[in-house]
Amino acid sequence: MKGTTKTLLLTVGTVVTMGALAWASVPFYNWFCRVTGFGGVTQVAAAGSDEILDQTIKVRFDSNTAQGMAWEFRPVDREMEIRIGETGLAFYEAYNPTDRPIAGQASYNVAPYEAGYFFNKIDCFCFTEQVLQPGERVQMPVTFYVDPEITRDRDAKYVHRITLSYTFYEIDLPEDVARAPAGAETDQETELN
Repeated sequence: MKGTTKTLLLTVGTVVTMGALAWASVPFYNWFCRVTGFGGVTQVAAAGSDEILDQTIKVRFDSNTAQGMAWEFRPVDREMEIRIGETGLAFYEAYNPTDRPIAGQASYNVAPYEAGYFFNKIDCFCFTEQVLQPGERVQMPVTFYVDPEITRDRDAKYVHRITLSYTFYEIDLPEDVARAPAGAETDQETELN
């Protein structure tokens, strides 16, 4: 009986430990990606860089929509060259060709992955959900800079081009938009225009 109890306790302990690790893995992975830039996850900054180098880097802009997302979505400019540390401003354009309001949320990453730790977004449309009314077209800004530390990193110093990629997914409409009568303009739309 003593051996059976010990085996049962070890089995229950193992199951509980594995469950706890599985539960904690997603938040831990998200934290790890934000801290290290792993997987092309970018950084978020409150302001631009204090240091601007004479060295330049090219930033390419890419756009996609998830399957079933009715929006048309594209970068206004496909590429820009900026000095490392300089604040850049790029625009993406979204258009809702349907006869219904659609809410969307953008996911993003940068390539090559080692550049993610050095790519800093100051402000971005991807930080919040976006709602487009039927036939509405908007330009959405992203303000960013590439940290000068990229030139001193063992691996990233060889990066001369970074691709910033967004994918828009359709999400549920916010309650205030879903309840609004057709043709009513929301506060969010006014801010985007």
